[in-house]
Amino acid sequence: MTEDQILSEEQIQEFLNIFPKWELREGWLRRKFSTPGWSHTLMLVNTIGYLAEAGWHHPDLNVGYAAVTVKLQTHRVKAITTKDTELAQKIEETAIWLPTEQSSLDGFPKNWIH
Repeated sequence: MTEDQILSEEQIQEFLNIFPKWELREGWLRRKFSTPGWSHTLMLVNTIGYLAEAGWHHPDLNVGYAAVTVKLQTHRVKAITTKDTELAQKIEETAIWLPTEQSSLDGFPKNWIH
């Protein structure tokens, strides 16, 4: 296991360039995910919870009817670290995944999480 590293402003900006729906605000990495409704919101919260627990790094979540806002900061150092960007990337990849056109899976027929 490697130790988490506090990221410089340049390193955070590199992350934001790759994942433009995330933002840095008030010392936190943030991303608001919109969902089709309450049941999808709960599924997303549970998915984020599972990923956070598996990584042993826990975000703050704001949960509404059709939205989840994820806030990441390494509480111990009150800064953005590699733990935050790695978990954000995993959340992003998992939350917005949909089957490809070549997949046997149909995919949700309505607007999905975005």
